[in-house]
Amino acid sequence: MVAEGSAIGGEAETLVVVPRFVATRPDTGLLSLPWDVPLEDWPESQLVALPRGISRHVVRFVRVNGTVYAIKEVLEHLALHEYRLLRDLERLEAPSVEPVGVITDRIDRNGEPIDSILITRHLQFSLPYRALFSSTLRPDTVNRLIDALVALIVRLHLTGFFWGDCSLSNTLFRRDAGAFAAYLVDAETGELHQDISDGQRAHDLYTAEINLFGELLDLQEGGLLDPAIDPQETVQSINDRYEALWAELTAPEEFATDEMHRLDSRIRRLNDLGFDVAEIDIITDWDGSQVRIQPKVVDAGHHSRRLLRLTGLDVEENQARRLLNDLDSFAASTDQQNEDEEIVAHQWLTEVFEPVVRSVPRDLSRKLEPAEVFHEVLEHRWFLSEEAGHEVDTMEAARSYVDDVLRAKPDEKLALPTPALAEPE
Repeated sequence: MVAEGSAIGGEAETLVVVPRFVATRPDTGLLSLPWDVPLEDWPESQLVALPRGISRHVVRFVRVNGTVYAIKEVLEHLALHEYRLLRDLERLEAPSVEPVGVITDRIDRNGEPIDSILITRHLQFSLPYRALFSSTLRPDTVNRLIDALVALIVRLHLTGFFWGDCSLSNTLFRRDAGAFAAYLVDAETGELHQDISDGQRAHDLYTAEINLFGELLDLQEGGLLDPAIDPQETVQSINDRYEALWAELTAPEEFATDEMHRLDSRIRRLNDLGFDVAEIDIITDWDGSQVRIQPKVVDAGHHSRRLLRLTGLDVEENQARRLLNDLDSFAASTDQQNEDEEIVAHQWLTEVFEPVVRSVPRDLSRKLEPAEVFHEVLEHRWFLSEEAGHEVDTMEAARSYVDDVLRAKPDEKLALPTPALAEPE
């Protein structure tokens, strides 16, 4: 970028001003973008049309070398703060968008400074809440959306992260076997601590209630909220949902020494919720008749880690749970319960999962991600079996699902133009 410089010896000089790019894994293609132009003035040819949430800052999407990035224009100290926080959350494996870099020292073509840019990688198959509400959602679907938001808040709090601005607008959602998985997309007001205090947790919940109430009222005003949903009742349920999950994950439990099975039951309940217990603090009273336990480290992703280890499939937690259930059913139906689990998993992958995924025509591959397609095929198979009065073959169900259900669904993965059709950069 070029700006006017000072005059030396009566002649005007030209000063080349280069923006500063802070990044850990830079895409050199990003350097060629018009950083000397305010983001709101970028031409449509530079942008990718994707649904955006409500933001106090200008946010746009760009495609560079086949990868889509979200870019947000914000003050330099806020951009650097959020970038570092997102990197910390990535290190802690918290559900958040992936940080790419920060552009600072921007100067426009008139020599005036422009706000910095935060760059994150677009989360494929994710949608902001307003895109999900573009067609009125049923009350149980809205409840699953709120449950995903609450689970996200809990997971962030377990890492010591204070959000400061919990809302649907600052969250992205991905489908997860009939439920939703939530990802933090805006960490501008966040803080990371060794441990989060009760006061900080309460503040986040209060903020979530205030923001969610306004968002639901906005949807209601636009005719996008099911009349059966009461915004006030929905908001008032957030605290109860949060406290129930937080207590299950962190609360101490006491029982007699002859009830040690309750320790195993507690761990199983946590596993069913999708969490692993890496450490248990066990305290026995002075006469050894009572035991007190408390989970010390609770890690999310129990089922997804197991599926990844067995098959190499990296999917959301509920999707992993559903796929593992089908894997167990496959082992039982082929009388292989006592065989090596990894061998059976490989057979299930090649004989069941992959044929279903391959049955989806290429022109429909952007509708849903493969694991979600497989989950819906299983749901469709159950429906067809109930209707037929006998078990329907999985591949027969897959063909029926593709023709009767999948074709009518909207694309949820970004459709990038081919290089031959791409507009010039």
